[in-house]
Amino acid sequence: MKHARNLHQGSYPIEELVQSYPVLQQYVVIKPDGGKTIDFARPDAVKALNAALLAHYYKINFWDIPAGYLCPPIPGRADYVHYLADLLAQDNQASVTTAKSIKGLDIGTGANLIYPIIANRSYGWQMVGTDIDKVSIQSANTIIDANPVLAGKVSVRQQTHKKRIFAGVVKPDEHFAFCMCNPPFHQSAEQAKAGSARKTNNLAKNKLKRGSGVVAPLPKKQLNFAGQSNELWCEGGELQFIKQMINESREYANQIGWFTSLVSKKENLKQLYKCLQQQGITQVKTIDMAQGQKVSRFVAWRF
Repeated sequence: MKHARNLHQGSYPIEELVQSYPVLQQYVVIKPDGGKTIDFARPDAVKALNAALLAHYYKINFWDIPAGYLCPPIPGRADYVHYLADLLAQDNQASVTTAKSIKGLDIGTGANLIYPIIANRSYGWQMVGTDIDKVSIQSANTIIDANPVLAGKVSVRQQTHKKRIFAGVVKPDEHFAFCMCNPPFHQSAEQAKAGSARKTNNLAKNKLKRGSGVVAPLPKKQLNFAGQSNELWCEGGELQFIKQMINESREYANQIGWFTSLVSKKENLKQLYKCLQQQGITQVKTIDMAQGQKVSRFVAWRF
């Protein structure tokens, strides 16, 4: 079950989404039971759905990403933000904070800028997104510039230090209530390519189920997701990336309240806990997020 404050409960309200974003209409298909869904096998349809969700629920009038960049599932991304709000609430006498005074850092925000958008539009938090990819930064700035509701509330910074996570993007004497991260999952380009191929083959063999609908199989060699190399893989994969976050975090202990990161592979938790212990970090939380049969999680720590 999604977080109680997640706006994306149940199946997608296709007719309402079309009203908010008429472009979506061309991708609507009829299910066997007569209901409406979209053709999830088409990347342009998935992107249009994201634009519609952002327009309908978050009043984002323009959203787009360059071809080949990661198109994230918004409902799942929203859960991370809402559980973060609960984490912050524990320091605020159990009251969820919707305040401009809260400032958050999104590490690896990507071309889509999803986390800062949802965080700001849901709670009014000031958000800073970082990325090493120049095209991602340009795309994120285009989204910000095209949406007055984000002006002065959401910004992005390019990380020019390829080997560092916080250095250069966290300014001296700057304070963030939290940082969040969806780290690169794979350990190499080959592993990322193999993972994409497996997903393609699985979707080609089976009907793709989303919400309460069933849509056509994915055409061969066509993906309904994408991603640049820096979005999908890094040396050592997510385990090494998060370990680096942990090791660097001590330097920024006085500038970032909660350090958090998604952990896709549950088997990585044991090594991450060991790394946290080695750094002398005793305030550690693991927050599970369940959506149907899928269970994801993020690890949070502070000094």
